[in-house]
Amino acid sequence: MNIILKNNNTLIFDEFQFRCCVGKKGITKKKIEGDKKTPRGIFSLGPIFYRSDRNKKPLSKIKLIDIKKNMGWCNDIKNSKYNKLIKIKENIKHERMHRKDKKYDFVLLIKYNFINPIKKKGSAIFIHCTKNFKGTLGCVALKKSDLLVLIKLINKNTKIEII
Repeated sequence: MNIILKNNNTLIFDEFQFRCCVGKKGITKKKIEGDKKTPRGIFSLGPIFYRSDRNKKPLSKIKLIDIKKNMGWCNDIKNSKYNKLIKIKENIKHERMHRKDKKYDFVLLIKYNFINPIKKKGSAIFIHCTKNFKGTLGCVALKKSDLLVLIKLINKNTKIEII
């Protein structure tokens, strides 16, 4: 069973409907790094990253990874680790996974441009937490409690379909 993102503010899984938000500039089939758009398509999911220093381990059938202070997601188009989890180094551009705000308390990877990533096609596309439902930089965001329900329901075969 797939997660369906049928418009810019509704995510559906089975009989559950969740309010969500997407990229500030909407959804696109032609994603470019930094365009503030969410990629359109069908994508695999996982793993789930979480902050164990703030939250208990969530119930999930998907692999869980505890976020450490030195973890980042490479968005450096000049680096061979583009769109992959990295240990933070000052000379590599990255998205910090260990954040002061609570957006990344729980993060579900959307495997967009993930296997054999194409430079400049976009990186660090996640489902993460939000409190205000303002547009993201390209991710999908849910209320923390809704994301925890979703994490509990999905499995390793679940995909997200962004229409």
